[in-house]
Amino acid sequence: MSAFTNPLKERLKEAEPLYGLWLSLGSPDAAEALAHTGFDWLCIDMEHAPNDSADVTAQLRAIAAAHMPTEPVVRVPADEPWLVKRVLDAGARTLMFPNIESAEAAARVVRLTRYPGAGSPDGLRGVAGVVRASAFGARRDYLQSANTQIATIVQIESARGLEEVERIAATPGVDCLFVGPADLAASLGHLGDTKHPDVLAALARVAAAARQAAVAAGIFALDPASARQYREAGFQFISLAADVLWLVRAARSALQEVRT
Repeated sequence: MSAFTNPLKERLKEAEPLYGLWLSLGSPDAAEALAHTGFDWLCIDMEHAPNDSADVTAQLRAIAAAHMPTEPVVRVPADEPWLVKRVLDAGARTLMFPNIESAEAAARVVRLTRYPGAGSPDGLRGVAGVVRASAFGARRDYLQSANTQIATIVQIESARGLEEVERIAATPGVDCLFVGPADLAASLGHLGDTKHPDVLAALARVAAAARQAAVAAGIFALDPASARQYREAGFQFISLAADVLWLVRAARSALQEVRT
């Protein structure tokens, strides 16, 4: 079988925008359907959505079943070694870690995605050969290639993380800085106001730090207009809201239309 590769990891190094969507419904059917729409990536959320390890595996299979170049991303809820190991063994190639506040924390989550050896002597990932990630043992080069192909996205969501953002961006193994605007705004004292000047200045600092470190800058946008603004501000890895938000918006809009 061909070498294990992660096309999204390479695309994160390019300047072209990569548009994705949050998967919050925990539905393999929704994941498969949305994989057919042409998104560059879809994020299976384990932090704020009811997704456990089995749900993640089902959605990874569903996205793969669409036979589209859409890459799944999995946001884990915490830097727990057992959880990261399960998600990687299930076949995830790109992981997102929430609320990273220091270069040391960034280095730790990178280590959690790496096997010991193979260029990462301090890797913390446990070894299991017959798992979905290795095609249940058929992909014989998986152990040798996984360390260089797993992509690591770290989220900047707090005032402390913002103060450390340049060091975080420069951490070896970090592929992308991703901003959660709502949490960052709250941490800066502007709950619910992601357009406050302080928040906009913080976003500019994150984008600049990513650019300086030659890593991607990502962000969660609530609508296409915000996505365009973020793209102009230097972000390239952009989420266009979430499946549940689009479902509710479309339902409310249709209901309002027929009632009026």
